[in-house]
Amino acid sequence: MTRIIQTGEAVLQQGAKLTTLIPVHIRRSGGRKVVVPAATSSDPAAEHHTPILKALSRAFHWQRLLDEGIVKSGSDIARQEGLNQSTVNELLRLTLLSPANVLAILAGHQPKTLNLVWLKNHDLSSDWEAQREVFGEFDR
Repeated sequence: MTRIIQTGEAVLQQGAKLTTLIPVHIRRSGGRKVVVPAATSSDPAAEHHTPILKALSRAFHWQRLLDEGIVKSGSDIARQEGLNQSTVNELLRLTLLSPANVLAILAGHQPKTLNLVWLKNHDLSSDWEAQREVFGEFDR
């Protein structure tokens, strides 16, 4: 068996066995198998909402493309991605979420009734205190 040590050199070792443990659960969802991160003992209540996570990652990626001047507008992004321009603009509004709300979503601690449809259809205030009040109205 080959082992990589910190120097980057490969070391041949006889009889060694490597075991990797990845704490995940495989669950069926709509006929498909979905890999879900296993809840750790320190955070059993975390429940990730995949559509919101994907939308957040797309929104922040697109915002970076706009900031760096790689694309000129949301219309360019929509054309490149094959999406409707309104969809791109709705998702780009997610970049206005407060860092606390983004971190809560990434950690799986978003309100249980919060979903992507609500985020896309409601205007988000750029005032983070107002966002905290709106998100506080959801059940947790």
